[in-house]
Amino acid sequence: MKKDIHPAYFQSKIDCACGAKYSIGATKDRMSVEICSQCHPFYTGKEKLIDTAGRVEKFKARMAKSHPKKAVTKSKK
Repeated sequence: MKKDIHPAYFQSKIDCACGAKYSIGATKDRMSVEICSQCHPFYTGKEKLIDTAGRVEKFKARMAKSHPKKAVTKSKK
């Protein structure tokens, strides 16, 4: 490795808005984040999918119209 071309490497302190504190290796000494894995809804399991426009129902209705079910016919033997 060449000398004097690499940035300084710190044991960085990370502070989240929720109050969680982390320590990682980084090129910055201190960092502040708004959201972390302890407060993010996806990772905590509190994620709620809200379909206010009814997009899912509209999609299902459109798919039902485009692929009508085939009539079941009994064959005579």
